[in-house]
Amino acid sequence: MPGPMQRAARVLREISVLGLLIVGILAARSTLADHYYVPSGSMEYTLLAGDRVLVDKRAYGYRLPFTNHDLVAAGKVDRGDVVIFDSPRDGVRLIKRIVAISGDHVVVENGHLAINGEWLASNANGDIEIFNGKSVELNLQDGGGPPLNMTVGKNQVLAIGDHRGQSADGRYFGTVEEDQIYGRAIAVYYRREAGFGWIPL
Repeated sequence: MPGPMQRAARVLREISVLGLLIVGILAARSTLADHYYVPSGSMEYTLLAGDRVLVDKRAYGYRLPFTNHDLVAAGKVDRGDVVIFDSPRDGVRLIKRIVAISGDHVVVENGHLAINGEWLASNANGDIEIFNGKSVELNLQDGGGPPLNMTVGKNQVLAIGDHRGQSADGRYFGTVEEDQIYGRAIAVYYRREAGFGWIPL
């Protein structure tokens, strides 16, 4: 039978392997992919409270694990992307839609968006907007929220919720540095009413 020293060495090896595995998983979550729990209805009807969303953290670049330092640049944040970032106001992690990028002139009236002089609504009611050819159904049941008229600064983006009357977003805390975007939400993989599935965003 193995002696106490051999048993201790084996336990130490197993702990080391487990520790490395945990660090590897956390590093992958930090740089490759993660999930996000949607806490509110601020992104209705695209996202519902309780949704679980898969987030691609490689969408805009590969980062040094556990930091915000980019190792390799990748795609650019674009209008219509649903993204994860920390609120500049209080640091709370948020999920919102990018509605404008650097240099864009933005107008919000009654919850309706105009970018560079073009209104995004595709119908008379204004409850559907088009982002890069993709239709987004808004929730305007609680009104449109505060108005806005601004130009987005260099290396900045503007993030607003689809539930325009119930979203604490860029109309309140301003723009976000593009390099502060953690990743792009790519799909809902769990919805309370439906269970597990795959709803692309």
